[in-house]
Amino acid sequence: MQSVGVLALQGSFSEHLTKLAQLTEVLPVAVKTAADLEQVDRLILPGGESTAISRLLQRTGLSELLKRRVKEGLPVWGTCAGLILLAKNIVGEQPHLGVMDITVRRNAYGSQLDSFSCRQLLPALGAEPLPLVFIRAPWIERVGEQTEILGEYAGHIIAARQGKLLATSFHPELTDSDAVYRYFLQL
Repeated sequence: MQSVGVLALQGSFSEHLTKLAQLTEVLPVAVKTAADLEQVDRLILPGGESTAISRLLQRTGLSELLKRRVKEGLPVWGTCAGLILLAKNIVGEQPHLGVMDITVRRNAYGSQLDSFSCRQLLPALGAEPLPLVFIRAPWIERVGEQTEILGEYAGHIIAARQGKLLATSFHPELTDSDAVYRYFLQL
């Protein structure tokens, strides 16, 4: 059984932990300390407020440890704000972790009032259309040569993978589907 951590400093971490608890092959771990981060086999960076999460990563000393673990091959999945944290480039801002060769635009779909959900087939993530929930969501404007586009919505990249790094601009933890979780567990 592999331990899957969820960064539990701010954002939708409890929803991810609940979703992981429904999967029999994983042990969900709330990651709040360096000791927690050292023990996990995989990590999810949840949606929330990317600037707040980044500051908390710095304050807790987890930022440099997380970068090191990524370099060592730790599979990491960032959803929404987590995607922003992973990005090497953020339009109009300084990067946070800067470990994934993507350029993102924060709040690309608009404000909280512009949040929406839909269903769409993303063949790399499953054979059935997935429920997609976008909350003040970013999109990916550019990917590097080593980064694979996994899905688009309305002409914008919403899912990408670079090696063992996965980024989605939507919130699978707020749906009844576990398809993206299963994809992540196979990285």
